[in-house]
Amino acid sequence: MKKTIRLDKVLSHMGLGTRSEIKKWAKQGRITVNDRMVKDTGLQVQTEEDIILLDGERVHYREFIYLMLNKPAGVISATEDRYDQTVIDLLGDEERGFEPFPVGRLDKDTVGLLLLTNDGKLSHELLSPRKHVPKTYIANVVGDVGEYDITAFQAGVTLDDGYVTKPAALTILHHDRTGAEVISRIQLTIIEGKFHQVKRMFESVGKKVIYLQRISMGTLTLDTELAEGEYRELTAEELAGLKQERE
Repeated sequence: MKKTIRLDKVLSHMGLGTRSEIKKWAKQGRITVNDRMVKDTGLQVQTEEDIILLDGERVHYREFIYLMLNKPAGVISATEDRYDQTVIDLLGDEERGFEPFPVGRLDKDTVGLLLLTNDGKLSHELLSPRKHVPKTYIANVVGDVGEYDITAFQAGVTLDDGYVTKPAALTILHHDRTGAEVISRIQLTIIEGKFHQVKRMFESVGKKVIYLQRISMGTLTLDTELAEGEYRELTAEELAGLKQERE
């Protein structure tokens, strides 16, 4: 079945302009479809067959966008907010034109890997509890994390609301000791995504997370070349790996 879509939606979706701007451009004769000047931006076009030109430049339409963002602290995982900066505010006009949303969420003070897309089906599959997509974090924890914690996390710990977590893989990277205080640097992989889960897991064993960074989600690993607040589109290989997660 051939897919048709309004011309103005095609152009706005690609971040080329607002609906009102596109309507004005059409009146100015700047838009053609299959070599015919178009005045009605409500025209239904076939994105895979019709040749759409804006100022003589061809518009190549695509439906979905997939972005890897290195989320900074202080930014919330939402599409809009009255008070705080959101991850969408970090994007350029072209990317915002696709109306992407975060897949899952990172706490306001948590940094690292966040996937943004407008592919609702992929998002649903990646977040489905039955898929058990692994998520890996690096954290600094106040307290001497040791073998007891590794064993407890592997067995599942009881959170403050009575929920018992699924087995998680905890690795101790190193300890920093300053006087009586110990800061443990750890890596943790979980297969679920409860509210504040990593922080609450450590609270259940009497310790406090003071820094948290997500470094991977399924097959997708944070690009170390991305500074906090920067983003890029997924490569074909990265996207293929994510799509395998839902199978």
